[in-house]
Amino acid sequence: MDYAVTREQALARISAAQDLGALEALRVEFLGKQGSISGLLKTLGAMSAEERQTTGPLIHALREGVTEALATRKAALEGAALDARLASETIDLTLPAPAAPRGSIHPVSQVMDELAEIFADMGFAVATGPEIEDDWHNFTALNIPESHPARAMHDTFYFPDKDAEGRDILLRTHTSPVQIRAMLQQGAPIRIIAPGRVYRSDSDATHTPMFHQVEGLVIDKGIHLGHLKWTLETFLKAFFERDDIVLRLRPSYFPFTEPSVEVDVGFAIVGGKRVLGGSGDAPGHGWMELLGSGMVNRKVIAAGGLDPDEWQGFAFGAGIDRLAMLKYGMDDLRAFFDGDVRWNAHYGFNPNDVPTLSGGVGTTA
Repeated sequence: MDYAVTREQALARISAAQDLGALEALRVEFLGKQGSISGLLKTLGAMSAEERQTTGPLIHALREGVTEALATRKAALEGAALDARLASETIDLTLPAPAAPRGSIHPVSQVMDELAEIFADMGFAVATGPEIEDDWHNFTALNIPESHPARAMHDTFYFPDKDAEGRDILLRTHTSPVQIRAMLQQGAPIRIIAPGRVYRSDSDATHTPMFHQVEGLVIDKGIHLGHLKWTLETFLKAFFERDDIVLRLRPSYFPFTEPSVEVDVGFAIVGGKRVLGGSGDAPGHGWMELLGSGMVNRKVIAAGGLDPDEWQGFAFGAGIDRLAMLKYGMDDLRAFFDGDVRWNAHYGFNPNDVPTLSGGVGTTA
């Protein structure tokens, strides 16, 4: 067998291959399991030692030459295909540039900014505090007794260690500890809101283990329940951007306020959905519980280092996530924390639109 002729014929056919499919067919024909060159290699075992010394190098040279030719031709065909693709995929630089992707502000961050803007107009400052709290600031100073269910392990995330003073350490269950810290650090009079993350052991469509609250505190002389109602009414009208917001105060109980009131807001049923506004007692209307509030308990004022005979105040608290859901139409609290960029692109806000009372606190992206 003339291996030189076989080699030249194989190389000529490889060189003439017009595409990668034809080249792969030739590879299988020559070097596949049933290929012609593979068959020649299998004959080496039946040859004598002398035949293998003379024929073996010729067959191996044939295989190496064909292998090299296949690789060379494949590289040439792939290069030609890439050149053709690059030539066809052109960009017209005279056209306007495509819109660049941009981020958006999460609804919780947006609502926090709206709250800060609204309350700043009423003279409130924004106060912050640690999310890892001690038992005294989170419970005891707020007149929450040791037997209160809120201290139970099923509601509160406790750490295994204690602080330097032997107090339990926990993830704060509300932002009310900021009120105690503010009174101790600033004294009175004081007018603050305290937005931030809080933690409780709960999870369903309307509860998550981590959520957001805003607390409000006013401490001054001569403060009464009428000041609280006016503050909340002014806030809710500005936040929901409606002048027909009507509030109802219901007696309630909170350890840190006395008297305590739940605040309901009137709504109407429009198209099967609740729309805030109007009297809740009218036909087709109702009342929705929105937040808790009350006059600051004397024991809490004293824990803050102030004389309760000289200073009075009110406090209120609301869920920021719930406010966002009511205003912007989300129906599942868990989606706030899923990290789905599609959800945030739909409900998010333009980073350049900073909430202002004059421009509208609820400007969307």
